Amino acid sequence: MNLFDAHCHLQDARLAEDRAGVLLRARAAGVDRIAIKGASEVDWSEVELLVESDSFLHPSFGLHPWFLKQRTSEWAVRLNALLEKYPQAGVGEIGIDPDPKGNQAESIEVQEEIFLVQLEMAQRWKRPVSIHCRGAWGRLLDLLDRAGTLPGGWMIHCFGGSVEVAQELLRRGAYLSFSGTITRPNNRRAAEVLPCVPAERLLLETDAPDLLPIGAVGPLNAPENLPRILACVAFLRGESEAEVASMTYQNTCRLFAPTLEL
Repeated sequence: MNLFDAHCHLQDARLAEDRAGVLLRARAAGVDRIAIKGASEVDWSEVELLVESDSFLHPSFGLHPWFLKQRTSEWAVRLNALLEKYPQAGVGEIGIDPDPKGNQAESIEVQEEIFLVQLEMAQRWKRPVSIHCRGAWGRLLDLLDRAGTLPGGWMIHCFGGSVEVAQELLRRGAYLSFSGTITRPNNRRAAEVLPCVPAERLLLETDAPDLLPIGAVGPLNAPENLPRILACVAFLRGESEAEVASMTYQNTCRLFAPTLEL
């Protein structure tokens, strides 16, 4: 059984001391491929180093809404150059968040402006997009409608919205990705939403090193914990782990590695 972690931050400095071990344990757990999402200009170079060192890592580059104050005046030029340099790269992690963590976020208006610029880049280069959104689903839907078609496809990472929101996103072509948050006993929405997601639109992710699944050894999350998320998704959907593993692997390859022979 092969698994594809659709969204993580392997470049995070918290994993630096044991990154080789993280990758070895991921492979041992059946995680065959990992999609790494750059979140700021500061970590784009680390994403580059990682994907150039291992062909089972798939890159995306973007400005996360929590870190927009860190951007330079050349951020768009740099991002465009990375998308040109790496034909396989996606755009992400990008998005909007009205209640961001830390003190490096911009206002929601600035977030939306930068989000739209990055969506336009994804359209121009026909690249897949990884979107972050918490508690601003109406605004996100409006922005997606304004932006228009995203020919490279797009995912909502760590989806935590309602069935109604899921249906609106799916109607617009989204893939919905689920993380360790679904293993929390009080996560009732996941139990409602997961059975409603079409098999061909479902993804699994760890968002490592954050969002440690219940029962996993911490304090940091890692791709090796993806089987825990798989087991929970399979249970909530009433399907076998093998079925969910197969369809989510194919879906993630379709989005982030379309030239890969399955």
